Amino acid sequence: LNLKTASIYAFEDRASAHRWDTDELYLLPACGTPVQAYLNIQNIIKVAKDNGVDAIHPGYGFLSESAEFAQACADNGITFVGPSVENLVTFGDKTKARELAIKSGVSVVPGTTEPLTTAD
Repeated sequence: LNLKTASIYAFEDRASAHRWDTDELYLLPACGTPVQAYLNIQNIIKVAKDNGVDAIHPGYGFLSESAEFAQACADNGITFVGPSVENLVTFGDKTKARELAIKSGVSVVPGTTEPLTTAD
């Protein structure tokens, strides 16, 4: 594809393997804990914009299923390499996902049609 790659990392991950096989490397601002650095959408978008990054693959976990992150990418002209915001919203909500499956004629396990409001 002839694309350059860029990776981000928290200070605590400065010796992690993902840092060594990338064309560009960006340190995320400290954000309380290493995990919080990878979850700070505003900081990640800023790093991307400041460095001309045009697409983000969120990897696995962290923000890979975040509709908020996918929307922030779209709002800033950055391609989110993953599901659409609409799909993340729909499939991130089990009730909405079930409703769509039923509407699409997909067999589902019998259950309630509305979200439960109590544990009973």
